[in-house]
Amino acid sequence: MPVESVASVAPVERFRRAARDSVSGLPRAFWWLWASTLVNRLGAFVATFMALYLTMDRGYSASYAGLVASLHGLGGVVSALGSGVMADRLGRRPTMLIAQTSTAGAVALLGFMHDPVAIAAVAFLVGLASNASRPAVQAMMADIVRPEDRVRAFSLNYWAINLGFAVSSMGAGFIAEFSYLAGFLIEAGMTLVCAIVVFLKLPESRPAPAAKDADGASVGLGTVLRDGRYMAVVGLSFLVALVFQQGSVGLPVAMGRAGFSAADYGLAIGVNGVLIVALQIPVTRFIEHRDPRRLLVISSVLAGYGFGLTAFAGSVGVFALTVCVWTLAEIVNAPTQTGLVVRLSPVHGRGRYQGMYSLSWSAAALVAPLMSGAVIDHLGAAWLWGMCAAVGTAAGLGYAVLMRGLPQEGPARSGGAESGPASEAESGAGSGASSGAEAGSGTRTGAEAGSGAEVLAG
Repeated sequence: MPVESVASVAPVERFRRAARDSVSGLPRAFWWLWASTLVNRLGAFVATFMALYLTMDRGYSASYAGLVASLHGLGGVVSALGSGVMADRLGRRPTMLIAQTSTAGAVALLGFMHDPVAIAAVAFLVGLASNASRPAVQAMMADIVRPEDRVRAFSLNYWAINLGFAVSSMGAGFIAEFSYLAGFLIEAGMTLVCAIVVFLKLPESRPAPAAKDADGASVGLGTVLRDGRYMAVVGLSFLVALVFQQGSVGLPVAMGRAGFSAADYGLAIGVNGVLIVALQIPVTRFIEHRDPRRLLVISSVLAGYGFGLTAFAGSVGVFALTVCVWTLAEIVNAPTQTGLVVRLSPVHGRGRYQGMYSLSWSAAALVAPLMSGAVIDHLGAAWLWGMCAAVGTAAGLGYAVLMRGLPQEGPARSGGAESGPASEAESGAGSGASSGAEAGSGTRTGAEAGSGAEVLAG
């Protein structure tokens, strides 16, 4: 074979090997969970255009749009802890089914609401239902995947979310030009399909009940609240989430005020999903075994200043460039943060711990819209982007201090070795690898950790 041919084949072979290594060794159940996440996010139109729908189609103020989004976030705050307890007591699968079917009904109902009070009330119900699936999804993923594969698994799931998000974001603007109601109904239908996949293909993964942990105390919400390091991680997660929320809350309102259309916003924010599709897996392979403290510090600061640069954007192209900056932060932050949360969680309290982590995002979804709407209305968008830079810097400094002395990753915290579904993950690795390769070769990408239909706050 000519030298030129050998040289051209080598990069292709390396790419194939890297892709195979990225998807191999994961259990079959993980890929069905991954597929349900992808289907869900392919239909997530409302998250993209809700702020534009309220301000441009309905004629409400940015402050009202922020209020509606905050009520959605309040619903998430209410459901986060309760759904975490449900995931531990009732099971991961029943919790997901209840959450997803309720979300489908609530999203469809929201599309038919016209009275401002009714819109706000149903938005709260959507937040209550859609956020309830998060603790169960992430707890199930931790149950069925081996500890050494979890960062990769969370990255693949995040990738699926963003593949769906990239497609839905680009389509949402054009669907909105035709009919906002169609977007609501399509999202409701796709969420229902997601529930059907869970019902038909996903077995329950909850570990066998254990009354006591290693310290002799039952794992309850009080256990989580007394876990100082973990609660500090939750607090820093809230700050980072506050910044990332602006991609779906502050950015569309600011672009609308500047004269850009729903399609313009859809194209700009779609860059987020496209970049994650292209870069999530290679970046994860690069960061998988690196110091999480450094990664969280860098990603937090980069997110803040990525949004800060939006103050200088005056065209769709420049808006897209700022999206590129904070998307790089997101690619690093998401799997690192989620892996850290699982690392600090006891096996038999995963639902509760994941619920508290979800609470940080739900609380950010509650605060961010109110903050962004008020700041844009009274001070201007430039102040909002400057605040994002400050918050990102504060979060980065917080991680630098908090993560000193982080213990080396070892066996899961459960009072013993991980059992039950964890061993199933190992035994299913062979069959899961083949099905995983099939699933992973066809499609991919996603944002914010398997949240069902994140209608207003992304």
